[in-house]
Amino acid sequence: MKGFLTTRYTAWSFNLAMLLLRLGLGALMLPHGIDKMVKFKEYSGGFMDFLGLGGTVSLALAFFAEFFCSMFLMMGLFTRLTVIPLIIGMIVVVFKAHNAEVFGDGEHGMLFLVGYLAVLLLGPGKASVDGIFYVGKNS
Repeated sequence: MKGFLTTRYTAWSFNLAMLLLRLGLGALMLPHGIDKMVKFKEYSGGFMDFLGLGGTVSLALAFFAEFFCSMFLMMGLFTRLTVIPLIIGMIVVVFKAHNAEVFGDGEHGMLFLVGYLAVLLLGPGKASVDGIFYVGKNS
């Protein structure tokens, strides 16, 4: 118990924290992607056209980010590359769809955005596909 209250951390605790962060963010975003897949035809007509490519293309890109990128994030596969579409998606959600109300309607999007930025900066940790394939490369 004494070691639990210290300000130091071990590589093991860092890697466990990154695993929990990746799994949590991915699992919580996945239902949003599944919803877009199931209701694709229903949503495509009125979906926000944030790139000027049309609502259907914007919906497909949001689905890709929220479903496939979340799956890759949970596996820790191409992690830093994978969070880029998720970061872009959350920027659109917070600043375009919710008018930068980070303490109002956009709060959930902002929480996801902060988590994805942390993963981008910290990397996947060793408990990931990336960590398994690149063990020892940067040691």
